[in-house]
Amino acid sequence: MPSLKSLRMRINSVKSTQKITSAMKMVAASKLRRAQTQAEAARPYAERMARMMASLGASVANSPTAPKLLVGTGKDQVHLLVPVAGDRGLAGAFNSNVGRLTRNLCRQLEAEGKTVKILAIGRKARDYLKRELASRIIGDVSYAGRKSIGYPDAEAVSQQIVAMLHAGEFDVCTVVYNRFQSVMSQIPTEMRLIPAPLPEVAETPGTASYEFEPDEETMLARLLPQNLAIQVYRALLETNAGFYGSQMAAMDNATRNAGDMIKRLTQNYNRARQANITRELIEIISGAEAV
Repeated sequence: MPSLKSLRMRINSVKSTQKITSAMKMVAASKLRRAQTQAEAARPYAERMARMMASLGASVANSPTAPKLLVGTGKDQVHLLVPVAGDRGLAGAFNSNVGRLTRNLCRQLEAEGKTVKILAIGRKARDYLKRELASRIIGDVSYAGRKSIGYPDAEAVSQQIVAMLHAGEFDVCTVVYNRFQSVMSQIPTEMRLIPAPLPEVAETPGTASYEFEPDEETMLARLLPQNLAIQVYRALLETNAGFYGSQMAAMDNATRNAGDMIKRLTQNYNRARQANITRELIEIISGAEAV
């Protein structure tokens, strides 16, 4: 049985850990509200923007001069995966879920004979994928130490993707991130960025037709880079909100587990202390009877 001193040290250590996890829970809860508001506010705009690009691009998708951001390179050989995870841990399985989905997607594509490249966003995404897919990682982006993530950050990532596309470094681009659903639920999601998803159902007869000024290709050339940045920005915001939600839940579990451990250690301490007292009393009584 451990000594009373070691049990006291263990109890004090767990209490200190409990204070840290409780503080981290409150910090995550305070940041979650703002991050959740930003993520939910960005969804309608990003979804409407994607639908508008799909509708606008459907009429020029078969044109030989269609923008590459809309139709890609016309090939399906080289895939660029963009996993988006956090820069910090202590958030349960939040970061590993993105890494696992990216790894499975990479294995599936390579089994089909495709070439996979990875642009990791977030330090944890890079660290997770380096274990098995280090040779596929061509770059990484980290926002460690940043108080907040803004649209210019997403725009910088989208410009890097566009530059790689025009350089012929990939054919298809897919972003992998955790879609925020609730504090307890973040859904690993893959979303294709390039080529842009087009509507599967053609326009029904009798629907209104529109004339654009300037023409569709000119509008797409201007709007597609903006749409790409918006979709990346949405993934960053969803990841940010999901991280704080997952961290708050993880720290709440850790705080409750620490409380349970303190109760068990306190019981063991009291039992050991009572056993020592009983043993000393027996020794005193035995000594008195011997005299």
